[in-house]
Amino acid sequence: MRFSERMGEKPVKTEFQIKSMDTDLRTSLWNVFLLSFLDKVDSQLISISKFSIFFKILWWDFFKWPVDGMDDFFALTRETIRRWFFKSEWYEVYDFIEFVSKRASSTVADGSGIDTKWFRKFCNDMLERELSGYRFVGDIISPITDEKELKEIEEAIEKSGKTKLSGVNSHLKSALSKLSDRKAPDYRNSVKESISAVEAICRVITGNPKATLGDALKIIGEHIEIHGALKEGFIKIYGYTSDEEGIRHAMLEESKVDFEDAKYMLVSCSAFINYLIMKAEKAGIKF
Repeated sequence: MRFSERMGEKPVKTEFQIKSMDTDLRTSLWNVFLLSFLDKVDSQLISISKFSIFFKILWWDFFKWPVDGMDDFFALTRETIRRWFFKSEWYEVYDFIEFVSKRASSTVADGSGIDTKWFRKFCNDMLERELSGYRFVGDIISPITDEKELKEIEEAIEKSGKTKLSGVNSHLKSALSKLSDRKAPDYRNSVKESISAVEAICRVITGNPKATLGDALKIIGEHIEIHGALKEGFIKIYGYTSDEEGIRHAMLEESKVDFEDAKYMLVSCSAFINYLIMKAEKAGIKF
């Protein structure tokens, strides 16, 4: 907290920015992009820069502008991006930094000094500092504001990156993506993907690729030590997502699932997956 805030001369930020973006947050994110990308462009001409493909993809795939309208002089191209960035809607800024994170690693030539992992970490530092309601989780910007919840999801995605757990990893990323879609969130299928991730790891642990989660949880105690109440709890949750009125059933009408439901399931399933991986590794099971 700054002196002016401690003395009550300036208001202290106390609320997360969910559907807005103040000047401090927008400027901070621009500075991250500036330091991580624009300051590394070593040529005055875009056409001969290591970043040539990146800028063309940005014009073509993100802005949806004619590529032949992009100025070849970097200074002018940079100013065009800057004008757009500071005039765009708050959600478009998040679209932009998410796009940059995803596409830079595949379009920027080697030797450019670009580190997308550092870029996401730097963005998260600024998002936290300016009380944004969003964070990078992997390469997706997610509306999860609790740091402990965020840590569980990040840990589950990281730990399931191993080959044998690729199915788990895929379901978790899909659940997060559907929860985080700012234009058309799919909470119903996010819940489905979260519980499917738990089902996938239980299949790996039990060695039965066709087992349902209910079946796998009933016999998982033969493979690892798991608390009975925790096991019963997830069996009941699975029942909720599988019954006639539940999430998985092919209903004609959409299930009434909201953000809080989907967020709870993703965090809970991520935490349970982390728990199962820890227990399995202690039991000598290798993934």
